[in-house]
Amino acid sequence: MKRTKFSIVVIALMAIVCMSVEAQTGYKNPVIPGFNPDPSVCRVGDDYYLVTSSFEYFPGLPIYHSKDLVNWKQIGHCLTRDSQLPLHQVNASGGLFAPSIRYHEGVFYVICTNVSAGGNFYCTTTDPAGPWSEPIWVAIDSIDPDIFWDEDGTTYFVTQGNEGIRVTPIDIKTGKVLGPERLVWGGTGGRFPEAPHVYKKDGFYYLMIGEGGTEYMHSATIARSRSIYGPYDSCPLNPILTHANRIAQGFPIQGVGHADLVQAQDGSWWMVFLGFRVTQVYAYYHVLGRETYLAPVDWPTNGWPQVNGNGTISINMEVPTLPLHPFEKAPVRVDFDKDKLGFEWQYLRNPIRENYSLTERKGHLRITASPFTLDETEAVSFVGRRQTEHDFTATTSLEFQSSEDNEEAGMTLIQNNTHHYDLLLKKAGDRNLIQLRLRLGSISFVIAEQIVDGNKILFRIKGNPYQYAFSFADPETQQFAELGRLDTRYLATEVAGGFTGVMIGLYTSSNGKPTQAKAFYDWFDYQTE
Repeated sequence: MKRTKFSIVVIALMAIVCMSVEAQTGYKNPVIPGFNPDPSVCRVGDDYYLVTSSFEYFPGLPIYHSKDLVNWKQIGHCLTRDSQLPLHQVNASGGLFAPSIRYHEGVFYVICTNVSAGGNFYCTTTDPAGPWSEPIWVAIDSIDPDIFWDEDGTTYFVTQGNEGIRVTPIDIKTGKVLGPERLVWGGTGGRFPEAPHVYKKDGFYYLMIGEGGTEYMHSATIARSRSIYGPYDSCPLNPILTHANRIAQGFPIQGVGHADLVQAQDGSWWMVFLGFRVTQVYAYYHVLGRETYLAPVDWPTNGWPQVNGNGTISINMEVPTLPLHPFEKAPVRVDFDKDKLGFEWQYLRNPIRENYSLTERKGHLRITASPFTLDETEAVSFVGRRQTEHDFTATTSLEFQSSEDNEEAGMTLIQNNTHHYDLLLKKAGDRNLIQLRLRLGSISFVIAEQIVDGNKILFRIKGNPYQYAFSFADPETQQFAELGRLDTRYLATEVAGGFTGVMIGLYTSSNGKPTQAKAFYDWFDYQTE
């Protein structure tokens, strides 16, 4: 039987509707993969904005946008100027801790702590893509700040103190403290009560915090009061989110906590929070850093919030979602043909800007060597992006212009300045050497090396849950040869310490001497499996 044009159109529309309905059930965690900890979220209309911690990396505090809480796209950074973010000689995992993002009377606020310079501050804008204002400093000695506006117009600064959560009235225009700091809740007894957020609902002030430390005993707990100053009654369901229990002890997601709540435009409630992925290979190691996760919340009138039914979450979340609005996937290849690097790229500390150029050679990223090395807490000549999955392939094309021995350029997998793996090209007399080198604490060792012709090379790093494989190729033949393999676990947080995740970097260094060496990177591929 022949189908009419009308029937074909109807069938096509029905198929689209079915696909749309199906797409609104279920999503995959994490919603922002890779090193993106301490998420905070706010809603304006049907738009959502989220910020995460960035520590010693510059620019600071990535800003993400979403229409559905599931699909996120980075739209900028809060702190893009040296005057906003001094990071000179900041130690690994120093710098920026635990931001919050809020919206009030037409203005966006990002509230944060620079633990290495200045303390608590907030920045403002009317466009979350930026630019943001210079920091407004708040003279309260604490970390993990948030701002809460009460219905009577009072503005409160909510922070973590050593003994618990404190609430302090401030002048929102100047940051001036207007009253005493008051300790309002010490949590349920878990160590490090932190990450406070206050919400007003059904006449109650709800105070949600993180407890247990941002490790395997992490959790989110909540209490409420009729007064912002308390006393606060602890929720009988506490902790409302944790994987430090028998139910979740074998889950691939661990360390969940440091949460924030948001009500969607349809009235539903959702929670964003950090967690980290471990593997079956190394059950108690994680290399990707703490990532951003999402869970539905049931919050009845006059009741307590319940996270995903039993306070645990999974990678595959089979729950109803908001209508999904996915973004176009990022391209595998970056050709360095734009005027600026993409938002995914960051420097270690404040960059020496003249060491970088996207215009000196069209379609290339030029990085001029500095005397600083990856082992130092300095403004090394480095740009990097997050490792977002255990299974990935990163490849780049490098030309290294060097005239002195011991100058080098290449790729690095860096957890911090004391734990990194480097795949590099260097000059040694009249030869060019490729080396695979590791730095593990006080140990620095060349695993393998190979003499090559010329100063142009392709480098490739392939990762899986338990090993990284390092390879090289002549740009003409593009036939890759493996130089060596190294275990992922030695770049894990459990070994290296700190609060960040592995970054995949492009760098160059003259290892302590004045230099004119330059590295030209033609392109960079990043593909996940």
